[in-house]
Amino acid sequence: MIKVLVFGTFDILHEGHLNFFKQAREASESFFGEKVNLIAVVGRDSTVQRVKKKLPKQDQYERLLAVKKCGLIDEARMGNEGVSVYKVLEQVKPDMICLGYDQFAFTDKLEEKLNEFGLKAEIRRMKAYKPEIYHSSILSMLDD
Repeated sequence: MIKVLVFGTFDILHEGHLNFFKQAREASESFFGEKVNLIAVVGRDSTVQRVKKKLPKQDQYERLLAVKKCGLIDEARMGNEGVSVYKVLEQVKPDMICLGYDQFAFTDKLEEKLNEFGLKAEIRRMKAYKPEIYHSSILSMLDD
């Protein structure tokens, strides 16, 4: 089966995240012309802390459970820790990687790492969905 990978923090799962999952499925099924296995990789608390300089509101287990329960993903898994964040590419061997419109952490070396692991994957960036409303940084300010 064709494997499509999405990554993220997914802190307090919201409509923007759900739309991202829907776009990823639609883009990949349209590209490949068949059903795909959509796999979400949820960033570990330690990785989120390092990248965003703050801990997420929900811990990694709450976020993983929310993604699993949303009904739009076929498989959800925890990301790897430390410098091995790219290891998931080698483990999953995706046919496509869908990135969020504002997702830039770890994307600069994505193609390099795919090549290093001997993998070829289509990389697509999804469109924003009402970013003035559904952006985690905005929603997190409303919770404070």
